[in-house]
Amino acid sequence: MRATNYVAILGVVFSLIGLFFGEAWAEKKIGIFMFSEENRYVEATIAFKERLAEAGFGKNDVTYFAENAGGNKAKAAEIVKKFAAEKFDLILSLGTSATRPLCREITDVPIVFSIVYDPVDAGIATSWESSGNNTTGSSTLVPMSKLYEMLMKFAPVERLAVLYTSGEKNSETQVHDLQKLENTYKIKVIPVRLTKKEEIEQLLPDVLRSVDAVYITGSNLVNSQIQSIVDMSAKAKVITITHLDDLVVKGVLFGVTADSYACGRIAGDKAVKILKGAKPSDIPIEIATNYIILLNMNTAKKGSYAIPAEFMKRVTKTVE
Repeated sequence: MRATNYVAILGVVFSLIGLFFGEAWAEKKIGIFMFSEENRYVEATIAFKERLAEAGFGKNDVTYFAENAGGNKAKAAEIVKKFAAEKFDLILSLGTSATRPLCREITDVPIVFSIVYDPVDAGIATSWESSGNNTTGSSTLVPMSKLYEMLMKFAPVERLAVLYTSGEKNSETQVHDLQKLENTYKIKVIPVRLTKKEEIEQLLPDVLRSVDAVYITGSNLVNSQIQSIVDMSAKAKVITITHLDDLVVKGVLFGVTADSYACGRIAGDKAVKILKGAKPSDIPIEIATNYIILLNMNTAKKGSYAIPAEFMKRVTKTVE
């Protein structure tokens, strides 16, 4: 073979190698979509970025584009359209209210979600083993049995009010999950459906006179009025509980919560696999199972709640 042919062949080989590695190591463009500025979303995002950096996708390798809907569904819809027009390599979505519209609109870009309570029940994925689509991620699902167990350690509860909003999937799911365990734990669940914030002031006083505890679901409407709910409940000496850590920080008496930071790292693990070539549907959805028992000491003092020693032994963190 003539020398000129060798040179030509080598030139083609090196060009192909350059194209391959140039594509493999090109800077990645990642969109981040938070439904609101809740602390759990922020913590998960920090953990997600840290996990990517550890895997070689640091600040010089990734450009992040972050949007926040501020808890507004109309703004969330606008962000979804904006993200659909972008050429992202991957999207991180925080919260069910962000992930549901995002995965309905965008089917050709990998979506990794985090801080989603039940992605299968929410219609985001077809199963925990495989989403069946372009999504995967991490879940903050807390078995309601764990919450019931901690509630029973705190006080003898017979009637539990559950504040929820119809149409908010997480909120509805938690009502149903609690109702399924009514007979097991001998606690009557009283669903309290709220459609507007004014109803909290109107309905809650009567509710508090007839229950021993109030469960705060993952309802954006309910959560926006958390201070009023906590104040009225403490005054009535009614226990407030939740599965959301940021609501305990804001005043709910105690919570059995998923670790938001751990949830973000799990999502980061899945994103790394995708950026290295894996398909989202081949990566199982994972629950962050290192649960935290969080107690708000300020609320305990305000409501003069008696904290049993056995309960206190199980507390992981306190809010002072």
